[in-house]
Amino acid sequence: MDSSVKRTILFLIFCAVAIVFIIRLVFLQLLDDSYLRSAQNNVLQEKTIYPARGLVYDRTEELLVYNDAIYDLMVTPDQVKNLDTNAFCKVLNISKEDFTARFAKIKRSKGYAPFRESVFEKQLTIPMYAAFQEKLFDFTGFSVEVRTDRKYKHSNAAHIMGYIGEVTDRDIEKSDGYYRLGDYIGISGIEKSYEKDLRGINGVKYILVDSKSRTQGRYKGGEFDTPAVAGKNITLSISQQLQQLGEDLLKNKIGSVVAIEPETGELLALVSSPTYDPNLFIGRDRGNHYMELLRDPSKPLFNRPLAAPYPPGSIFKVLMSLVGQQESVLNPATSYACHRGYLFVGCHAHSSPLQLRGAIAVSCNAYFCQVYRSIVNNPRYNHVEDAYNIFYKDIASFGLGHKLGVDMYGEGSGFLPPATYYDKVYGRYRWQALTTISLGIGQGELGITPLQMANATAAVANRGYYVTPHIVKSIDGKPNPNPEYNQKHWTTVDTSFFPVVVEGMHDVVEHGTAYIARIPGIEICGKTGTAQNPHGKDHSIFFAFAPKDHPKIAIAVVIENAGFGATWAAPIASLMMEQYLTGKHDTRKALLERMLNGNLTKKNDSIARPKP
Repeated sequence: MDSSVKRTILFLIFCAVAIVFIIRLVFLQLLDDSYLRSAQNNVLQEKTIYPARGLVYDRTEELLVYNDAIYDLMVTPDQVKNLDTNAFCKVLNISKEDFTARFAKIKRSKGYAPFRESVFEKQLTIPMYAAFQEKLFDFTGFSVEVRTDRKYKHSNAAHIMGYIGEVTDRDIEKSDGYYRLGDYIGISGIEKSYEKDLRGINGVKYILVDSKSRTQGRYKGGEFDTPAVAGKNITLSISQQLQQLGEDLLKNKIGSVVAIEPETGELLALVSSPTYDPNLFIGRDRGNHYMELLRDPSKPLFNRPLAAPYPPGSIFKVLMSLVGQQESVLNPATSYACHRGYLFVGCHAHSSPLQLRGAIAVSCNAYFCQVYRSIVNNPRYNHVEDAYNIFYKDIASFGLGHKLGVDMYGEGSGFLPPATYYDKVYGRYRWQALTTISLGIGQGELGITPLQMANATAAVANRGYYVTPHIVKSIDGKPNPNPEYNQKHWTTVDTSFFPVVVEGMHDVVEHGTAYIARIPGIEICGKTGTAQNPHGKDHSIFFAFAPKDHPKIAIAVVIENAGFGATWAAPIASLMMEQYLTGKHDTRKALLERMLNGNLTKKNDSIARPKP
């Protein structure tokens, strides 16, 4: 090989090495900022400024949720030098093993960087915070950060308020860099569904430090700092007084109360029992309290009003009355006799025969079995399945069998069986009205949540439409921007068919099965339900609205394993309607005392609770 070829090869090798170095230098200087940021953090510290979380008020502007200062111990790993581990662990009251384990956990977390602050110890006690402030200069790389935690003015409405907790790795991944290890996020209730409104916007402060991490002042006088933006304040639609009364009335009972303002769809109360104090989910012991509640066999964390499906029982007869008229198989004068039941479906003693209004008032099972049979066996359809599909569509238009879209997480869809369900059970074209006759009285496979019950009541109160139920009335003083909460959803039933049903519901309270719910001076329209429960005593159910004309409140009450609808559910609903409409609930003292003192949770092996 001659010398010119050798020189060429050496030149090419030299060029190749130079190109590799240049590419690497470009990558380090322009693309990879880790070295730059590490160098900057020797003199600059980037401090996150956490905003105050938005406050929460009830519909009367009573403060429900506010903020309180907490102190987190932060660490910047690459600034920890010459640490006296024994002294540090003594102040924090932890072992060296705990110290090592915490550092290891921080290094494994998403978004970890040695030059970035991470939470070492959450929510220092006041004495511990004071001790660290005195010795912080000895613990290079550690600092105390002030944040805010939630405080609840009242010990109720836990399922509405929800709670906040530390972000998970998944939360961090989904946040596009907003959250980091140790941050807090809404976990349930409105804290979760309105997290982006409540959390505010983080700010940033740049601080100059010396080689020993001692603060030297603001970087360029704060020219590049950005202030935190406080979270938006939220006004709920609930009435704190009504919510508290509902929880008091359901003490020592298992069940739900849902109250709605029919015209707007605003939720006035959402009671789930058993419940818990939301203040259990603040402070250092929130994790322990969560596990205790999670293991509680009464399932206090389960949001029954949103997710528990129940057979509606006789309250379903109201919808049967409307759908029967819509499908032209029923009119106000339609009369059926009752011989203490219909085939294998029993009924209680009452006058007979009855027309529609009277059948609603006395809750005749035989009458509504006949109505259901006439709907599903309607001769204008080629087959039972075709008629049933129309029945399904009409019932579903009241908000049953699907999620309504309430602005809270955890809503269930309930269960309204489609024709295909019975096709799978019995075979196509091998079932008929008598096969599914129990649907006519709200039994069988039906599963309806208390929220759906109250919403259907609101649709009847409005004579044909409902507005999607929602819990947030306004955000920073402006009406809830979600257009869904201003839209009327019309049922498939013509408005002309509602008056006779409303009169029948009025008769239920005036001289029928819910006479106990009467309130002097207020016209109430309601319907009792006694829902069969294969696992124990029947469920006590009642839904109602008041006043009869221009209604202001629609309510549904479910008390598990409590017997007749008039025994527990109707009186509780009556007391709550009186509170909302008059501001009083103590005019019937004997009834109030019986409801407040009733204990239906004594040990009973036959009690069965709905599964989440």
